[in-house]
Amino acid sequence: MADLKYYDVILKPVVTEKSMNIMADGKYTFLVHPDATKTQIKEAVEKMFDGTKVKSVNTLNIAGKTKRRGMTFGKTAKTKKAVVTLAEGSKEIEIFQGL
Repeated sequence: MADLKYYDVILKPVVTEKSMNIMADGKYTFLVHPDATKTQIKEAVEKMFDGTKVKSVNTLNIAGKTKRRGMTFGKTAKTKKAVVTLAEGSKEIEIFQGL
């Protein structure tokens, strides 16, 4: 396990059409550190956004794609997404307001 602080776990929010649609159900999508665990993600969300209570965390590991430029091959970086479901009566996350 990586020794990550809570402010290193969440990298940025994911703003796509699908992630905006599931926000109505109290689910928020974040790009997280690849070594972060579900427990670390839950703790980071509750500490970074006051008044939020996390019900569950679902994670997705995304492998890097092979890219080609001429004869040279390379790979993009691997990433990890987390879909965080907030508990009933929890305060909403403000960074997604107005999008």
